[in-house]
Amino acid sequence: MHAPLTEAWLLVGGAIGAETLAALMLRASDGFTRALPTLAALGAFAAAFYLVSLALVDLPVSSVYPVWAGGGTAAVALLGVIALGERAHVLKAIGIVLVVAGIVTLNLATTAAA
Repeated sequence: MHAPLTEAWLLVGGAIGAETLAALMLRASDGFTRALPTLAALGAFAAAFYLVSLALVDLPVSSVYPVWAGGGTAAVALLGVIALGERAHVLKAIGIVLVVAGIVTLNLATTAAA
């Protein structure tokens, strides 16, 4: 499958969403003791890997992997504070901003190289 660059980046976005869901379900699985969240986590992780594998057909791994990993990290950190009531801290916010800035920079570099 060869997708236009926009579609390939949408696949990366889908992988970030799936990975974020997987991480939240992993937490809800209570150490793999709850069947439904465990199955949801495993399925979402599988979907994330599948989507990122499709994106890698058209995009460089040096851009896709950091964006995927960083995007998932930032999303989980934000949702942890917003949805799960985890403690917000200025250092956590700075870290998220730096991750997002890195993702934007990598996207600009990939676009410039294309």
